[in-house]
Amino acid sequence: MSEPAAAAVSQRAGLSGVASGPARRWWILGVVGLAQLMVVLDATIVNIALPSAQRDLGFSIADRQWVVTAYSLAFGGLLLLGGRLSDLLGRRRMLIIGLVGFAAASALGGASTSFAMLVIGRGAQGLFGALLAPAALSTLTVTFTDPAERGRAFGVYGAIAGAGGAVGLLLGGVLTEYLSWRWCLYVNVVLAVVAVAGAVRLLAAQPRDPSVEIDWPGTVLVATGLVAVVYGLSEAATKGWGATTTLALLIAGVVLLAAFVLVERRVQHPLLPLPIVLNRFRGGAYLAIGLSAIGVFGIFLFLTYYLQLTLAYSPVKSGLAFLPMIAAIVVASTTSSGVLMPRVGPRPLIPAGLLLAAGGLALLAARLSLLTSYLDWILPALLLMGAGLGLVFGCGLNSATYGTRAADAGVASALVNTNQQVGGSIGTALLNTLAASALTSYVLIHGHSPLALAQAAVHSYVVGFWVSAAILAGSAVVCALVLPSGTLASAAGRADLAAAQPTEETRATEETRATEEMSARDHRAV
Repeated sequence: MSEPAAAAVSQRAGLSGVASGPARRWWILGVVGLAQLMVVLDATIVNIALPSAQRDLGFSIADRQWVVTAYSLAFGGLLLLGGRLSDLLGRRRMLIIGLVGFAAASALGGASTSFAMLVIGRGAQGLFGALLAPAALSTLTVTFTDPAERGRAFGVYGAIAGAGGAVGLLLGGVLTEYLSWRWCLYVNVVLAVVAVAGAVRLLAAQPRDPSVEIDWPGTVLVATGLVAVVYGLSEAATKGWGATTTLALLIAGVVLLAAFVLVERRVQHPLLPLPIVLNRFRGGAYLAIGLSAIGVFGIFLFLTYYLQLTLAYSPVKSGLAFLPMIAAIVVASTTSSGVLMPRVGPRPLIPAGLLLAAGGLALLAARLSLLTSYLDWILPALLLMGAGLGLVFGCGLNSATYGTRAADAGVASALVNTNQQVGGSIGTALLNTLAASALTSYVLIHGHSPLALAQAAVHSYVVGFWVSAAILAGSAVVCALVLPSGTLASAAGRADLAAAQPTEETRATEETRATEEMSARDHRAV
């Protein structure tokens, strides 16, 4: 490789100051994995604790939604700012601040003596999660630059991202059943203590990057736009899509996000440099992560309801039922990102993963009844879905952050989490609405007998699974069209060569400059 091309590779990788040896890099992966686990656990572990918290603190069913919404609004609205702060102030600093703040907010929520105190704790969790998540992923991005090592590292990280929700169901069930709902929040303190100790020991301090500036107009537009969209979707889940508040919030959110894009095209230091999204590898990966998050919601929510309410599984047994899916996610994620993707690239793997997950959901939808056998039908479906999601998360997370400048690693990582958050919110609103409508229609036709009500609930889950399967299958087609062929390494090599190769315009400029310098020397000599 030529010297300019090598310099381009070095510049793109970004010298993090933390990767002094292979063993150190893998310890850093452990720290980053713990940080990511804290964030993804919260997506499901608190949901398991909500009924117990409601009985303990005495708040209404209507208020219960705010325990989830307070976290979603703060987390989704501030992610891009959190990513840019990592680029500006340093990943190590923001990772530690995020870990400490998230732990403190979790302790506050766990110690709640009132509904207001719990909601404040959850909102603070979302705020510090928005600092923590981009810092964790961007640390991984700049630490692992060798393609083979990077593939294995992102396979592990993708396994945590994909399996964390199911782990939250299991851990939440265990903690709620044998200790208290409060431990679903206190567990973050334990994880944070270990992660902070590792971050302080392993990560080198970074100076403030003077080339990074905060785009405040863009920050305000994207934060308010995302908050409006996420809040609007939460209102749709409870009040319906036709409610005035829902429509007003969603329209306002779309307008604000459109204005954000216009601003980013014109400002000198954009919060989100548009080339990050317009690259087809990264753009396709962002789509895959966001669209898969919509479908994943149906797996965790409706299958958990079915196991507990229809098959009468305990919370712990329900969590254990998801363990095979977790194993499949781990195996598929590490294998695809570390072994398969360096050879074939993400284009064949991500759509295949989406189709596998869609097939698992279709199998559930086709065979679900009041007495469906776990071993005969639910287990095979979970294995299919786990294998598919492992492919998507392992390859998608690797592709979504590949080739970004070190100065943009934080905001590129934040966009991954933003897509997951918005996708999950869309899934919550859309699938809840459709399932509720299906249940109501079934009851109107078949009556209100206990048997009819039980069958209506199963019918609503089936509708949710079919819709989720359709979303994932359609996503596979979209991602196959957007993602380019080839591997990430070959694309990076072509980019390096293009960057190192002077264009005709550059050659002409250099020749003109050389001629002018020669004329000046001749003039001085005369």
